[in-house]
Formats: sequence, C-alpha cells, structure tokens
Amino acid sequence: MNATSLIIREIRPSDNAAIARIIRRVLEDFGVPKTGSSYADPLLDDLHTYYNKDRAVYFIIEYEGTPVGGAGITPLENYTGNVCELQKMYFEPSVRGKGYGARLLQKCLESAVDFGYEACYLETMPYMKAAQTLYQRFGFEYLDGSMGDTGHTVCPVWMLKKL
Repeated sequence: MNATSLIIREIRPSDNAAIARIIRRVLEDFGVPKTGSSYADPLLDDLHTYYNKDRAVYFIIEYEGTPVGGAGITPLENYTGNVCELQKMYFEPSVRGKGYGARLLQKCLESAVDFGYEACYLETMPYMKAAQTLYQRFGFEYLDGSMGDTGHTVCPVWMLKKL
C-alpha cells in the first residue's frame, strides 16, 4: 500500500455503509461482544449525521477511493467537563501497523485542540494492545475508572490525554 495514495478527509454520507462494515468486522475479528460495544450503537450506520454537530468530526482514511479506516472526536457523553472522546478508531487489516493510525490520531487531536477541548478520553478493550501502545505514545494515560457514560459497558480500559 502506497502512503501517497492514502488521504485523510472528513466523512461523507456515501462513507456510512463502508465504515460501519469496517468497524463491525474489526469488532468481530477481535471477539468484542455485540452488545455493550460500538457494534450495537444505533448511530453506527449513519456516522456522517452523528458527527455533523458542533465540536465533532469524523475522519476517513481513504485508499484509492475506498475507505479503509476512520476515527472521530465528539463531546464526551453525559459528562459536564470540557472533554472530548476519541471514538470508533478502526482500520482494515491491510492498513494496521503502518503508521496511518498515528497520522489519523494526530489529526483528531489537532481538531480537539482547535475545538477548545481540555482533554481527550477514550475507551478500549484490554487485548487491543497495539492501539493502547499508540495511545500511550501520544500521551494518553490509564484511568482507574470511566468518565461520563458512553454506554460501552464491555470496554474496561479507560485513558485520558490532557490537551
């Protein structure tokens, strides 16, 4: 895969089905329960509409015209502080381990700063070690408990980065 053929751009309505398929496939590959995770989110099939609001954005990584991954930020649900949540950061297997996740994460964090957030929160699964290593490289630190109420009851790893 040629890095110059990859672009990062904001989600379009035409991306909804492709990114929903990618996310569900990755969750299945990792054995994540369908209930209590992103898999069952009703918004998953229309991410463009969900992220089309103030202080939110979802980015797609596109290769030769086809979405191969994505990630977004949005205000942390059910939380009163000035914190965003990094959400739905998933990639096709062909994209993993090549540095594209770092580029996408950087873009999301830059947007979070531009939106004026003070911190960025995320939830993940314990066995998603490569993702956790990436998050730590970007300054995310582990928390002892969750923040807000995202509805993702099966994600017991919580991390936060001050911006």
